[in-house]
Amino acid sequence: MNVSPRPYLSAKLAGIGGEIKSRPEDFEVEEIPLYEPCGEGHHAYLWVEKSGVTGNQLVSDIARHFGVAKRDVGAAGIKDKHALTRQWISIPFYELETDDPSTLIGPINPRINVLDAQLHRNKLRTGHLAGNRFRVVLRDLALPGAEALARAEAILAALGAQGLPNYYGEQRFGIDGQTLALGVGLLRGEKDARDRVKRDRFIKRLAISAVQSELFNRVLIARLKQGMLATAMDGDVAQKTDTNGVFAIPTDELDACQQRLERGELVLTGPMLGAKMITPERDAKAFEDGIFAESGFDIGLFDTQKQLASGTRRPLLVNPGDLSASLETQDEQEVLVLQFSLPSGSYATVLLREIMKSDA
Repeated sequence: MNVSPRPYLSAKLAGIGGEIKSRPEDFEVEEIPLYEPCGEGHHAYLWVEKSGVTGNQLVSDIARHFGVAKRDVGAAGIKDKHALTRQWISIPFYELETDDPSTLIGPINPRINVLDAQLHRNKLRTGHLAGNRFRVVLRDLALPGAEALARAEAILAALGAQGLPNYYGEQRFGIDGQTLALGVGLLRGEKDARDRVKRDRFIKRLAISAVQSELFNRVLIARLKQGMLATAMDGDVAQKTDTNGVFAIPTDELDACQQRLERGELVLTGPMLGAKMITPERDAKAFEDGIFAESGFDIGLFDTQKQLASGTRRPLLVNPGDLSASLETQDEQEVLVLQFSLPSGSYATVLLREIMKSDA
């Protein structure tokens, strides 16, 4: 199984080329928390800024600096290494020799700095974030700044009106698809794949997730090509935008649900295969089953990894927020600055490739 090429939603609009991440500060990511620390409790929430540090290294460095176990450090999500990022990290305050969280503010090392510290009642858990805000600088544009800005604004307007295809980005699949290939091997029980991961549960989960992600992308690609990203099929699994609850659309409610889709009350979903995934019915099930058959992959193999691939549904489209583009002059060069926000789990690089018309 190979990584599928992903068509653009805005294919009719020309891109601007350019380069991202020339410098860490060219790619800023700020976490949008699901909730704010309440100011009391046994856990300290640290608002941390980092640059050039992986998520795993961030947790290790914070654990070492404050003298707590790495397993007791909480984070809602993993942020890019090659970026300037800000996010909440939690540590067990009751283990520290201080009763004033403000004493935790300050540099951990030259690449990690605690900007704020507040108390809260619970440890921060994976997924406890609403989304992320981005500020991205594009350099080495393929055309003059004014023309690049006009093209970017046209694409942003299209994405704002239609939504952004919620693809998994290239980084999900590893260099040259190596993580995807490993996941296929693991699910098929190949000895070489098992030997490579041994007891590394994190890598094993990542690899199997890459297979789920590729099959999701294939369903999204097929629906985009048919103009069905926001057009419901009989039996489609929809998600409520207010509560995130999911349900299979009954035949007699198809027209009513289509109207709810158009009002933004619902969004259609694609498969992240696993035992707990809600399966579509009738026409929608036949459509997805056809995609799986074309892949040549036996989706029944996910049943052998129920703990690592429990299954869920993922929106086919997401609505990017706070969209803006502007020109700046930096180091005597004209650059384009993009600002936007995305919900948790969506990829900034997917939006950027729509603007650039190349893989970011």
